[in-house]
Amino acid sequence: MTEEKKLVIAKIEEKAGRIAEVADQIWDYAELSLQEEKSAALYCKVLEEEGFQVEKGICGIATAFAASYGNGRPVIGILAEYDALSGLSQRAGSLTREELTPGGCGHGCGHNLLGAGAFAAAIGIRAYLEQTRRPGTVILYGCPGEEGGAAKAFMARDGVWRGLDAALTWHPEDVNEVQTGSSNSCIQVQYKFQGVASHASGAPEKGRSALDAVELMNIGVQFLREHMSDQARVHYAITDAGGCSPNVVQPRASVLYMVRSNHVSEAVELQKRVDRIAEGAALMTDTTYERKFIDGLADTVTNHVLEQVLYDNFCELGVPSYTKEEHAFADALSKTYPGSDAVPGVAAKYDPVLREQTRAQREKCGHAMNEFLAPLYTGDAFEPGSTDVGDVSWLVPTAQIHVASWPNGCPGHSWQNVSCDRTEIGHKAAVHAGKVLAAAAVDLLTDPELLGKARAEFELRTREGYTCPIPADAVPVIPD
Repeated sequence: MTEEKKLVIAKIEEKAGRIAEVADQIWDYAELSLQEEKSAALYCKVLEEEGFQVEKGICGIATAFAASYGNGRPVIGILAEYDALSGLSQRAGSLTREELTPGGCGHGCGHNLLGAGAFAAAIGIRAYLEQTRRPGTVILYGCPGEEGGAAKAFMARDGVWRGLDAALTWHPEDVNEVQTGSSNSCIQVQYKFQGVASHASGAPEKGRSALDAVELMNIGVQFLREHMSDQARVHYAITDAGGCSPNVVQPRASVLYMVRSNHVSEAVELQKRVDRIAEGAALMTDTTYERKFIDGLADTVTNHVLEQVLYDNFCELGVPSYTKEEHAFADALSKTYPGSDAVPGVAAKYDPVLREQTRAQREKCGHAMNEFLAPLYTGDAFEPGSTDVGDVSWLVPTAQIHVASWPNGCPGHSWQNVSCDRTEIGHKAAVHAGKVLAAAAVDLLTDPELLGKARAEFELRTREGYTCPIPADAVPVIPD
């Protein structure tokens, strides 16, 4: 390890207690998408204390921010998230389902750790820039609403990411690996139909049913499924059925639609077809409707050059290690859900040889925590979920890692995740993620050739151009 990287690692280790405190405080706040007022305020405060210049409320989003340090190029962006999920309040370090607040929120996706790990990386890179006085800038972006709000996509629409030379991030997972491959794009739109109330038996001719319009729209989309790409998906939820009285013609009803495709341009076109079905449903029922755009995000563009840089540094730094007590807790937690014997990681999913290597590593480690680095996969991979990191990746070379934060096979968005997030296992993941990202950033700041290769791959993969799923007049909103 170079002396410069040793400096970075030492600074992050020096701040490990502060990083853990931030992660726990964000866990306590557990604020939903676009409502992360306390979380954003905390990050802005601690970043200012660390010498960063903080710009609050960027792109018109109250809980978004940008914290920068340094001067000139290269400019490295680090992405932070800090929103929680509803219905996942959970006591920390518990092996059973125990709500802290009935019906409350919890960090089932580990974003309290994600933001803290990004904070750790930014601290390390700042130390490097300060001590070496080399040209370069690090910007930590506070990105709210990943679980519904897609702040990074709104930032993409406003051109925020175009000024970067590279963007790095991470996500808590059950495995240590470099993430690769594409993902689904996704667009959410709410349709609120308005009709006329009437006695369903005494004066049905005077009524205009908004609920009929929702049902007809859903039927229309069912027929659409036969005539769309195999890679596309359309989901919906009736968010307001108009009431509970069957003898009333329902004067209002609403439905929330989610349109997905593995290419954002295809999702945008498919969304237009769904819009026309909504228009047709209103015509058939003599109702009116309001179309409310919620959010949209793009598929992910991989960058193998940056992924290799991350992997090399991950190899050099190793993975988190655990105490006897931490192993015992993780082993016990893994018994509370099925699938704890799964072979983890993207490489195992797509390559049979690498799968067997990963299986062997799993067996060797002998515990529920995956205390090994999964093989690097360099083929074509695809995950059906969606992330607004995709919009960043269309505008700048982007790469991310996973760090084991939960036992093997732990379900996403689960109470088990929330329980583990506020333990030393979670703290170790955040600190280690910061080290890997910061060490990789040092390579990018000192080796222009690496950034040139990453840019060349990026230009090739994005030659068709970015189709932004966010309309020009849209603002981040929460579904009704």
